[in-house]
Amino acid sequence: TVRIWNATSGEEQHVLKGHSAWVLSVAIQGDTIVSGSLDKTVRIWNATSGEEQHVLKGHSDDVNSVAIQGDTIVSGSGDETVRIWNATSGEEQHVLKGHSVWVNSVAIQGDTIVSGSWDHTVRIWNATSGEEQHVLKG
Repeated sequence: TVRIWNATSGEEQHVLKGHSAWVLSVAIQGDTIVSGSLDKTVRIWNATSGEEQHVLKGHSDDVNSVAIQGDTIVSGSGDETVRIWNATSGEEQHVLKGHSVWVNSVAIQGDTIVSGSWDHTVRIWNATSGEEQHVLKG
């Protein structure tokens, strides 16, 4: 579950139930909450009402990291992929392949997506086209 608390009063406002396993990552933008879970799904929630808006299915392993910017959601998974989703429709836009082990971190800024993996690489992608731009090895 994901819980929403009022930061001023400390009161619990909503309990977001839907995932069938542990939640591994949460991202927030305005009234939108995005969560990724061991149940292989990404879920989009309305923070004000607590209602689930979409369940995003496509990953074949744990969703380790999620990020949101504007109408774009990014998810990284143990299935070695990064996926780009439309936050309004819930449609999958791109599947980014390149990592050889779990993707454990994703971020989005402008038209750039960055993903980090246990394969000791950071990959930089174009958010619009899904094209890989750089591979940083460390």
